[in-house]
Amino acid sequence: MTRVRSDTGAASPPTERTGTAYNRLRRIRADRVLLLIAVPGLVYFLVFHYGAMFGNVLAFMNYVPFLGISGSEWVGLAHFERMLTDPGFWNAVRNTLTIAVLQLVFFFPAPLALALLLHSIVGDTVRKFVQSVVYLPHFLSWVIVLALFQQMLGGAGVVNGWLSDLGAGSISIIGNPDAYGPLVVAQLVWKECGWATIIFLAALSQVDEQQYEAAAIDGASWGRRLWHVTLPAIRPVIVLLLVLRLGEFLSIGFEQFFLQRQSVGPETGEVLETFVYFTAFAGGDFGYAAAVGLFKGVIGVVLIHTANKVAHRLGEQGVYKA
Repeated sequence: MTRVRSDTGAASPPTERTGTAYNRLRRIRADRVLLLIAVPGLVYFLVFHYGAMFGNVLAFMNYVPFLGISGSEWVGLAHFERMLTDPGFWNAVRNTLTIAVLQLVFFFPAPLALALLLHSIVGDTVRKFVQSVVYLPHFLSWVIVLALFQQMLGGAGVVNGWLSDLGAGSISIIGNPDAYGPLVVAQLVWKECGWATIIFLAALSQVDEQQYEAAAIDGASWGRRLWHVTLPAIRPVIVLLLVLRLGEFLSIGFEQFFLQRQSVGPETGEVLETFVYFTAFAGGDFGYAAAVGLFKGVIGVVLIHTANKVAHRLGEQGVYKA
């Protein structure tokens, strides 16, 4: 332990502040490799997330790229007033909310159900094989995923081919505005459900096996053990992921909807992400697009703060303590 010498030359006992600084420095030295590994991720978030927040100033001006921020006209809240009367904006909001609700109801519980199913598989070999299979779609791009769905559900796809052979006619799924919402949610479930089970499987692995044995001795059925042992044990993880999902409630994705927008038309396929893209890069209205993006971000902050408060009321830690 480092000792501080007094003016008389005698060694005085280290102060609490000195000891804390020494321990902190020693911890940094011990974890220097992990800290170096974290540097690229830290730089990414600083540049592309926190640094990009300065671009929100565009929401208050008629930004012209050739003039820059200093040369563009300052318009204040004019873009936000325009949003209130823009039917295209409200159409994108309506479509986004519809798909977001469908994702929350059908996609959010799907990884939990799949994780419970995988956790119940006794054989390690079978479990690892199934996990590898369900993880695979996550690594496919949306271009490939949509091409697969087109081959299966398109007008000349496999499903319609079977129906024609049976004399049952054909069904219109790809390009049908009425089926667009369930279709995009089904695509998301197929692509990301397996990958999203990782956190739930990690939480399930921490459940005490003795609780299952005690419940089984007491005569609890599988459903009772699930309800009274498994779900309470992983409830903090479920609440945490739900809070994070609500914070991104309006961020339902871009590439998936951008690639299918033309097949169903903007009236059905336009969401806030594609609305911002086409407003900025197709229409050249960067200021209005930035205002819509800022609006979406503010709503996300409000939602995650509200959901975090509800989590605290339920006795869970949530994302942060307020």
